[in-house]
Amino acid sequence: MHPYVKKLQRANEYYFKEGCYIIEVSNTDQDSAVSIAHARVLEGQQTAWHWLTDTYERYVILSGQGLVEVGDAAAAAVNAGDVVLIPPGTRQRITNTGESDLELMAICSPRFSLENYHSG
Repeated sequence: MHPYVKKLQRANEYYFKEGCYIIEVSNTDQDSAVSIAHARVLEGQQTAWHWLTDTYERYVILSGQGLVEVGDAAAAAVNAGDVVLIPPGTRQRITNTGESDLELMAICSPRFSLENYHSG
């Protein structure tokens, strides 16, 4: 593998307590400005309300259909190609409203750190 190419390693997928499956595609000290994770929400499932302190997050919807809730804004339908912008400290959740997995990339800056993750 070329040192500048990070491959999506599906075998590294794990279930995260917020209610989705995650693959950490890129989250290292060598690139602390950003992290990229592949997230998968099963059909009919919804993630728990959560927020990240000091971290700006973006969802890039890859496939499926969903309903995203960010802060106090009205819920919005999302489909492949849509980007959701989530400012630091803003609660969020996403529901899979389709008939297949909802897949997205979660891009955080600075990189995701569990100490900045809060739920409830």
